[in-house]
Amino acid sequence: MEKPRYTNKKTGGRDRRPYPKDRPGRTGSAFAAMEQLESRETAGDAGLIEGRNAVWEALQSGRQLDKILIAQGAQNLGHILAAARAAGVAIQECDRRKLDKLSVTGAHQGIMAQGAAAEYKTIDDILALAAARGEKPLLVLCDGLTDPHNLGAIIRSCEVLGGHGVVVPRHRSAGLNAACAKAAAGALEHLPVAKCANMSTAISELKEKGVFILAADMGGQAAASIDFDMPCAIVIGAEGSGVSEGVRKAADLTVSIPQKGAIQSLNASNAAAILLYEAVRQRG
Repeated sequence: MEKPRYTNKKTGGRDRRPYPKDRPGRTGSAFAAMEQLESRETAGDAGLIEGRNAVWEALQSGRQLDKILIAQGAQNLGHILAAARAAGVAIQECDRRKLDKLSVTGAHQGIMAQGAAAEYKTIDDILALAAARGEKPLLVLCDGLTDPHNLGAIIRSCEVLGGHGVVVPRHRSAGLNAACAKAAAGALEHLPVAKCANMSTAISELKEKGVFILAADMGGQAAASIDFDMPCAIVIGAEGSGVSEGVRKAADLTVSIPQKGAIQSLNASNAAAILLYEAVRQRG
């Protein structure tokens, strides 16, 4: 008779107890800790500030925050949320269980803040960088891009290909969290990223300063036929849905990338890299 791998001394038979990671109530086990760490890394939530007082003090000190997460139904947070809105920090309501998974201390009190991996700049900072280099501005505007890895890849491409900055909206956008910083591979140290109230505001401001707006769209003119040798901003839309209708209408021109394959679209960061390269190629 084959000897069982695990023997229960009382019964002499195979031990049917589940492995530690499957046992209920074993939240302090190595398996649970590993799963919690993986959850935080997947979400890109390094640099979390937990608890009401900690978040309040972070806001009062002027620390750069990417967003604030609050549990549904959390009470007595009015003063914190008001300060966050005044500072232009995005606020996201979510299930309390999400905060429980992200929490390291286990005492988040229904609120967390996610610190920015780099300091946000302004559109003027981006234009000043172009002027300092004696170059025509070249920017990327991210319209509703929610994947931090895509945002990080765009920042990386923009820096490598000689762009001057990236602009993201305050809401419905990926921010400068740990996942974005990792994908950017150091580019955040050299390229300014500006946060604006919304894309329409950013486009209006850039137009007033003589920047031509080019929205990436499958129905636009071929990139090679467009003059990129001028102050311009390339708008890259959300994953799946593309550039929003309002932004498309506000743009001066729509630009497309010729495609010969069977599928109909490119990843957002790949499209940005191709259009940035076309701009660099034309500018010599």
